[in-house]
Amino acid sequence: MTNTATKKEMNLEILDIPKRGMPVTIITGFLGSGKTTLLNQILKNKHDLKVAVLVNEFGDINIDSQLLVSMDEDMVELSNGCICCTINDGLVDAVYRVLEREDRIDYLVIETTGIADPLPIILTFLGTELRDLTRVDSIITVVDSEALTPEHYESEAALKQITYADVILLNKTDLVTKQKLEELEAFIQDVKAGARILHTQYGEVALPLILDVSLTPINEYTSQLEEESHEYHHHDHHHKHEHEHHHAHDHDHEHHHHEHHSHHLENDGFVSVSFQSDRPFDVHKFQTFLGEHLPQNVFRAKGLLWFSDSPLRHIFQLSGPRYQLDADEWKVPPKNQLVVIGRHLDTSKIRFLLNECLV
Repeated sequence: MTNTATKKEMNLEILDIPKRGMPVTIITGFLGSGKTTLLNQILKNKHDLKVAVLVNEFGDINIDSQLLVSMDEDMVELSNGCICCTINDGLVDAVYRVLEREDRIDYLVIETTGIADPLPIILTFLGTELRDLTRVDSIITVVDSEALTPEHYESEAALKQITYADVILLNKTDLVTKQKLEELEAFIQDVKAGARILHTQYGEVALPLILDVSLTPINEYTSQLEEESHEYHHHDHHHKHEHEHHHAHDHDHEHHHHEHHSHHLENDGFVSVSFQSDRPFDVHKFQTFLGEHLPQNVFRAKGLLWFSDSPLRHIFQLSGPRYQLDADEWKVPPKNQLVVIGRHLDTSKIRFLLNECLV
């Protein structure tokens, strides 16, 4: 390396990032597994690498984007909605917005929703013109070691998150026994033979183990696309949705026609309940709601909460049976923003109960 090498070039050499195409890492994992925590670890430890982040959430309120440590112009948000349709068109345009920036972007990280099938996202990169501009490097699936049960895999998407993973992070290992970890590893190996499994706590992992690892079997996916394209040209293809696509850029977008690879989220029975209020919660009423009225089929809840007896912003995270509250300062006028995700939820009842908690 010459004396004139820049600090950025030195950091690029650390991760050996090729310059032929922007590397892309896709972070997936079931509800509450720790995807945003992992994303924060990447942003904290990226040295001088310029990382762009795309976040897609299941719900009307984007809580995760408000919890990221880096909330500057590097953040490009995707539109919410059906993971099979909206994200595909939104994703292409969002990636172009990253590629067209004047300053260099060294790496792109995408965080999917907790109930996303990662395959449509992978095929968007390999089945559109993005294949010539980017390089899918790895699919990382985060698993909550404590909350993982066979019931999770009544969800087709949750099972596919392991099926398509290149790296599986068994997260929250401090909360389970050695026997449980061994059982989890055996289950994962049954689903994905030869899976690369790493044990983590709080999403802490050495970046060279997950970034620029070239683990995604691109040739396998490309072959699948070619087979589907061949089938498409021999059969009528009826898309179940009619979308008007408005592209913000003058690109000759190549739309790859393929069947949806997973049913829509509603077919798994998942419902997202969003709640906002400019009035504060009574903390005791809210605790009673959590302890006595929260339905058992709630898998995940998260939010920014305002309590009448506190001037602080309370960051609320619920995963399975466990929840925590962390406090920091409000950066905007206080209000309540909460998202509850579960299966077959009575949305009206949950909103009514939350309204009852307000002062």
